[in-house]
Amino acid sequence: MTESPVPGWHLTADVDDFLARAGGYLRAEPALHTVVLSVTASLRERGPAVYGAQGQLFGVLYGPDGGVSGTFLWTKPFRLHVSPLDRDQADALAVALQGRPVTGVFGVDAASAAFADAWQSRTGARAHRAIEQRLYRLGDLTPPLPAPAGRPRVATGADRELLVRWRTAFDADTGTPGGASGSQEWADERISYGGVTLWETADGVPVSMAGVTREAAGAVRVAPVYTPKELRGRGYAGAVTAEVSRAARAAGASEVLLFTDLANATSNGLYQRIGYRPVRDFAVHTFTAPENG
Repeated sequence: MTESPVPGWHLTADVDDFLARAGGYLRAEPALHTVVLSVTASLRERGPAVYGAQGQLFGVLYGPDGGVSGTFLWTKPFRLHVSPLDRDQADALAVALQGRPVTGVFGVDAASAAFADAWQSRTGARAHRAIEQRLYRLGDLTPPLPAPAGRPRVATGADRELLVRWRTAFDADTGTPGGASGSQEWADERISYGGVTLWETADGVPVSMAGVTREAAGAVRVAPVYTPKELRGRGYAGAVTAEVSRAARAAGASEVLLFTDLANATSNGLYQRIGYRPVRDFAVHTFTAPENG
C-alpha cells in the first residue's frame, strides 16, 4: 500500500518529479496553469538554460487527504508563479521559501496578493502591486479587416539576431526580468519549434512578431507580441496575432490563450476584436528590501 504524502509543501528542483506529482492537477485546468505548463514543457525539451535561468525550484502542496491542492514554479531571475492559494497556504509557502531571493510573485489576483502579504509579514520586505493582467481565451477568430499590407512568415535561424533584439526591447517595455542572455536562449528555444511568426512588408522587411508557447495539455499561449514603437498603429500586431492564433488552432490546440496588461487599453481592445474573451485576472507583486531602521 502506497503511503500518502505528508500534508504541506514539497519542494523539488527536478521538473520530472514535479510533473509526476502535480501533472494531473495542472492539466485539469490548463488555462489557469498555462504559465507553469508551458515553462515546464520547454524545460523538459531544452533544459534550464532555455530561459537563461540560474536555477529552478518547484513546489507541490499536499492537502490532508494526500491530494494536490497547489503548486509553484520559480526559475531565477524570474518571479515566483503560484497557483490559486488562500492566505494560510500562501503563508506556509512564505515560510518554506524564507532565505531565498524571491523578487516577486505572479498568480491569480487573490493568490498573488495573499503571497505578497505573507512574504511581507514573514520577511519584512516591501511589496508593490506592479502589474495587473487579464488572461484571455480565443473564441471565434475574427482576423482584422482590412489586413495591413504584407504577409506572415515563421521565423528561422536567420532571424535570430532580430528576435533577440526585439525580445530584449519587449522585456524593457514590460519590466520583465531576463536581459540579453535570456533573450538569446528564448530565441533559440522558439526557433527550434517554429514558435515565432513575423509580419513582414511586401518587400520582406519584418515589422512585428508574435510568439507562441509549446503545446501543453492541449493549450498554447500567444506570447510575446511586439512591434517597434515607430511602427505601431498600423495594424501589424493584430494581423500577426490573428495569424499565430489561426495556426495554433489548425495545429490542433484545444485552447489558445494570451495575457494582456490591463493598463494597456489598446491591446485589450485589439485582442477582444479578433475573438479573445476574458478568463480571469492576474497580478504581479514585486518585493524590495525593507528600509534600514
